[in-house]
Amino acid sequence: MKHIAIKDCKAHIGEEIALRGWVRNTRSSGKLIFIILRDGTAEIQAIAFKPSLGEEKFAVIKSLTMESSVIVTGIPQEHPKKPDVFELDINEIEIVQVAEEYPITKKEHGVDFLLSNRHLWLRSRKQWAVLRIRHTVYTGIQEYLHKEGFIRFDSPIFTPSACEGTTTLFEVPYFDLGNAYLSQSGQLYLEAGIMSLGRVYDFGPVFRAEKSKTRKHLTEFWMMDAEAAFVEHEENMRIQESLIRYVICKALTENQIELEILERDTGKLAKMDAPFPIITYEEAIEQLQNKGSDIRYGDDFGAREEEMLTEGSAVPVFIEKWPKEIKAFYMKRDPEDDDLVLGSDLISTEGFGEIIGGSQREDDYDILLGRIKAQNLPVEENQWYLDLRKYGSVPHSGFGIGLERTVAWISGVQHIRETIPFPRMIYRIQP
Repeated sequence: MKHIAIKDCKAHIGEEIALRGWVRNTRSSGKLIFIILRDGTAEIQAIAFKPSLGEEKFAVIKSLTMESSVIVTGIPQEHPKKPDVFELDINEIEIVQVAEEYPITKKEHGVDFLLSNRHLWLRSRKQWAVLRIRHTVYTGIQEYLHKEGFIRFDSPIFTPSACEGTTTLFEVPYFDLGNAYLSQSGQLYLEAGIMSLGRVYDFGPVFRAEKSKTRKHLTEFWMMDAEAAFVEHEENMRIQESLIRYVICKALTENQIELEILERDTGKLAKMDAPFPIITYEEAIEQLQNKGSDIRYGDDFGAREEEMLTEGSAVPVFIEKWPKEIKAFYMKRDPEDDDLVLGSDLISTEGFGEIIGGSQREDDYDILLGRIKAQNLPVEENQWYLDLRKYGSVPHSGFGIGLERTVAWISGVQHIRETIPFPRMIYRIQP
């Protein structure tokens, strides 16, 4: 018997095939039992007809519980009223296991209960949809970067020092060498990579010991950092914009079912395949003040300010040229105003906030050394980073994109904890 994935049933109309999966739920109507069967690729309604199956087989099917695992043999047919929807007429069924009473039912469950049962909650339609979109975003980012000549360059998770202080880093003992830190970003190591490979990126888990309880924060999350030699500030933003537009188009093409399950407004997503406006930090402050905000020049943006800046915009907005005091020491200064840096944040629409931060990097040895000393950072521990400016330094830029925030935005999920299989937050490390 040919075992196929549910998603491939369309290619086997009228053939006898076998499906392997789990029972999402069942309902009966006299001589009929309707089973919603899922296998990870899709769902299908399988129909058991008592006169065709006989008393014994029908009784077996009637005994199935939610999340029981089965192998079903039958013939797929197109739904008589719904185009491109398929059903399976059951001929045979093999029970792999009859599941015990499932703890997650159709009734309303609290968030804490669902998080404590995250290993089971992952099976729900909504979580299935979100995690499939996560996969699309992850692969889309890599596809785009590969197309643009970026090479995968994995940076270490353990770092010997903190480039911007240790207040939000996890400190861990490291054998006889003292303490190390869990990485917040692979950026500095990527800057070494570009001197060998030209354009590089990493993609993996990073850690932030920030005691934040907002819907946009995790202590462990996935970040893609990219760096490119001979790329300056304006081109850096063009790369970021093209990347986001590519990923959105990929999700719209490959995740129609998932976006429908999540009730995402795909019309809004489609409109994002258009140029992203660029405004300066100073212009952003003026806009916010005109809208009634009490923000002042020199302040960073909070969630409300980010939301206000994209109100009425169909596409994300770049905020560029920030005051040097609120940005990292390695960002290159604006040649037209030394108080500003050639950095940008990309603010997404619909209140989902910043999804990308990037900048042109300082490529002058003496200037960078002065900045490190001015911020009381250890010169010796950063000497390797300074060395990159001694041996063939070039203009270069980079950016980082948070996977979970991007997935939340594209899928329309309001809390970032649903965009990663097992969320780690300041109040949760189980399961």
